[in-house]
Amino acid sequence: MQLKQSERRQVKLRLGISGASGFGKTKSALLLAYGMTNDWHKIAVIDTENSSASLYSDLGKFNVIDLSAPYSPERYIEAIELCEKSNISVIILDSISHEWNGSGGCLDIHEKLGGRFQDWAIVTPRHQAFIDKILQSNCHIITTTRRKVEYDLDKDSNGRLKVQKFGTKEITREGFEYELTVNFELINDNHLVRASKDRTSLFSNKPEFVITPATGKRILDWCNVKPTSVKEMLDKIESSLSVSELTKLYNENPSYQETLKMQFIDKKKHLEGLTNQQNYSSNGNTHL
Repeated sequence: MQLKQSERRQVKLRLGISGASGFGKTKSALLLAYGMTNDWHKIAVIDTENSSASLYSDLGKFNVIDLSAPYSPERYIEAIELCEKSNISVIILDSISHEWNGSGGCLDIHEKLGGRFQDWAIVTPRHQAFIDKILQSNCHIITTTRRKVEYDLDKDSNGRLKVQKFGTKEITREGFEYELTVNFELINDNHLVRASKDRTSLFSNKPEFVITPATGKRILDWCNVKPTSVKEMLDKIESSLSVSELTKLYNENPSYQETLKMQFIDKKKHLEGLTNQQNYSSNGNTHL
């Protein structure tokens, strides 16, 4: 047993994309994966959505495993292991909703056992083995999750009523989101996403956006870069010679924007004060 300081090493991504049918989960996942690999051959889709991935074959020559019922946790695990043995870099599980409520999935297994509370003692370990496989894989993993669809009436710009479709609760076991590094929620059929969970701090409190390969590249950079320690970051703040240099340091280190906010502000005020003094002196006046 040893006590040591926490340190983030290079990590494998665990990212979720959820949304209602037709919102663009599969395409968004593919574009993000390509941004991480820059090589379609390093991407594999475990497809439970009636070969929906094949609709995007024009994007590139990625790999596909068509997974049909029964959608048991063990069959998902087997598919993930096949991808790992094939040296795949990014695995897309499209979608994990079937593992929970599809034919042969966990809810179906529970019902066939009798649907009693005690039957979860058999089902839960099988589901947990699936979650553990996602978390422990040596590949980056992107999961897509269906959301229950609801409809609402809204007025368009011309004042006419139209039906709006939106997703509500994710169709998987509650709590899965907490296992992820990032979870994106597609909010409409224009493919706009927002981050409902973000351990990277890259997307928190940011406006909705459309996922592109650049999104994947940005996340990969976060996964690969060894973070600066607090002491190193404080030294960099202190040694900044201009507001522009300090601003660049702030923007490149989102994980420290909150924890060291006051240090950044104090240093900025100090640099602005020096600049004002220099301007004052250059006008022919002496320093006080």
